Amino acid sequence: MTTFKTAESPFKQNNTASNMCGFTLMNNQVGAIIAEVMATKDNVTVLPLPSMIRVDAVGRVDVVYSEIDEAAGEEEGWFNAAEFEESMSTHYGRMIHEDDRTIMFANPEDAAEYLDFDLVARS
Repeated sequence: MTTFKTAESPFKQNNTASNMCGFTLMNNQVGAIIAEVMATKDNVTVLPLPSMIRVDAVGRVDVVYSEIDEAAGEEEGWFNAAEFEESMSTHYGRMIHEDDRTIMFANPEDAAEYLDFDLVARS
């Protein structure tokens, strides 16, 4: 008698921390410019897809608005949090908007100082 074993599913549940954060962008002119800038960062992987652009980062990633302004050939202040939100479809990780950048953190604890969140347990 022959026994067969079912292959392990690549979609199994995994509760371990990935140390990853990121976002998806619309695959349009602005999304392509953002992706071009993000691809220059050491800890970032950009994956263009037909209808979106996926941007994944290890640990933390900063979307610096002035870098996007420069790449787009626009005056400083053209790109901001509202423009980023309009181009972004979804994100994962903790997202913090500042005046000059949006920061994504893989681990919520790393964002605690920006959120004024106290990590000390109280009894």
